[in-house]
Amino acid sequence: MAQAPERNWCVKRLDDNGNEFVLRAGLTREEAERLAAEYQERGHKQSYWVSRMRA
Repeated sequence: MAQAPERNWCVKRLDDNGNEFVLRAGLTREEAERLAAEYQERGHKQSYWVSRMRA
């Protein structure tokens, strides 16, 4: 039986004022990377990245 993927990844954003926010959590790494790429493609000034959530 295949093991379920870990859902301990999130997408974060850094805004214009230097504030860091979690946009979505509880994702697989692949889901998080896909979502971060979608946000980057929108062309906003903010930075988006994928991060593993801490326990």
